[in-house]
Amino acid sequence: MKENNEEKNLEVSGFIAKTEQFIERNKKTVIIAGCAIVVVALAIWAYVGLYAQPREVRASEDMFAAEQYFNEGEFEKALSGTDDFMGFAEVIDQYGCTKAGNLAKYYAGICQLNLGKYDEAIDNLKSYKGKDLFTGALAKMLIGDAYAEKGEAAQAVSYYEKAAAACKDNYAVAPVALWKAGMMHLQLDDKQAANKAFQQIKDNYPESPEWAEADKYIALAESK
Repeated sequence: MKENNEEKNLEVSGFIAKTEQFIERNKKTVIIAGCAIVVVALAIWAYVGLYAQPREVRASEDMFAAEQYFNEGEFEKALSGTDDFMGFAEVIDQYGCTKAGNLAKYYAGICQLNLGKYDEAIDNLKSYKGKDLFTGALAKMLIGDAYAEKGEAAQAVSYYEKAAAACKDNYAVAPVALWKAGMMHLQLDDKQAANKAFQQIKDNYPESPEWAEADKYIALAESK
């Protein structure tokens, strides 16, 4: 055991020695690289402070009216805007790389889904980078809805299952996604997969509205 520890210590010492030798041989390069890192850090600070943050503020301000119309269910106005304010589509064009621009893709996808623009909805919702589990999973479920509306059941069920898997502990999204997956499986005449989806609701989400209907759909899956 002692010999093994000594061997490990020698190995570590060897790595350290090699690193020290490397630094000694390449001292000039290391110093230049260090200066470069400082320059890059300063450039990032300047970019964030003088460019990125102001753009974030402007994007949020320009999107404010669209969000109000979205909350009121006026999806066409929210998406396309008017002469007086930007819609989500224009916010994406102008500020696509900002956090607000990313959020606009999420909003735009929901608007397009409600307006029957399913391909556009799929594109925006796939582009949306949801950092939180809720909106990230919900975006996947909405993509499933768009594929379901297009009559592409296999694609729909794939995204419903992705949504359920992405937020297993979320009682708002997971049981709904599983229910939709089960219904798509029934449409595809896959009784075993449908039964599995509904059984997951029965086993794991007793507080969800879908739980109350799980037995009915389990029986339906078993009888088909």
